[in-house]
Amino acid sequence: MTTSSITAPAAAQASRTSVPDPARQRRRRTLARWGFVAPAVVFMLLFFGYPLVRNVVMSFQHYTPKTFFTGHAPFNGTDNWSHVFRDALFGKALWHTLVFTAGSLLGQFCVGLALAVFFSRRFPLGGVLRSLILLPWLVPMVVSGVVWRRILDQDTGVLNSFLGTLGLGGHTPWLTSPGMALLSVILVNIWIGIPFNMVILYGGLQEIPRELYEAAALDGATAWRSFRSVTLPMLRPVITVVLVLGFMSTVKILDLILALTDGGPADATQTLGTLTYQNSFVQLDFGAGAVVGNVLILISAVFAVFYLRANRTEGK
Repeated sequence: MTTSSITAPAAAQASRTSVPDPARQRRRRTLARWGFVAPAVVFMLLFFGYPLVRNVVMSFQHYTPKTFFTGHAPFNGTDNWSHVFRDALFGKALWHTLVFTAGSLLGQFCVGLALAVFFSRRFPLGGVLRSLILLPWLVPMVVSGVVWRRILDQDTGVLNSFLGTLGLGGHTPWLTSPGMALLSVILVNIWIGIPFNMVILYGGLQEIPRELYEAAALDGATAWRSFRSVTLPMLRPVITVVLVLGFMSTVKILDLILALTDGGPADATQTLGTLTYQNSFVQLDFGAGAVVGNVLILISAVFAVFYLRANRTEGK
């Protein structure tokens, strides 16, 4: 009798201790989640957060080459910002950036989408041609810029020589005329960006069910109607990715413009990216360069937020 009365409470106590604690399990799950997220957070803070904060702070400092040796960079308030905004070249560079970005995105997307639709139909040597179109995307941008600078040279360029052979003049100042230089840079950038747009859009087209096109054909829809009512709506998420990534890479382009025109002639191809370079590494005014860099970051962030929010609202 005594033995059974002793073992019963002991068994009950053992059963109570074996039941897992819900609060402890939640803490473990939370720690596990943070354990997976922590490396990404640390990476973002070190390689994106710190440079961004440092650039913002630098835009309010008198930062010169002497600062690298003395470490002394006194704060000068908004002097750098007012100096940049009062400069007439900043307004011109901002306008050129908008025109260059809009023209490049429009040309890359339209031609890339047309090629993606074209290659979505199987035909002999289609894979070979698709691979060849990828070559401009694989070549470094500086190399592409140098090659196109030789091609567009007014006196010895291949393009003018070819046009002269056809009797179409052959003396066009593609890169030396203020009225032609920006257009030439946009066309070269379109040529470089077409493969990226084509590859991403081509992948999106492959995910569209063929049954939708068959149903549209049964309803009597034409090819253009099927494109507007089936292809474009189904491609909307892919189009969002293409445009956002294209904008982020285009708005800050520097190396291509430096290789083609170096911002000239007469600042006709000066953009915010080249202005940042000129202020920081040519004039050695790092504070002014940081201001223009912050404007670039702000433009990119505003575009991404508004475009993604608008696209999400349309999806609902």
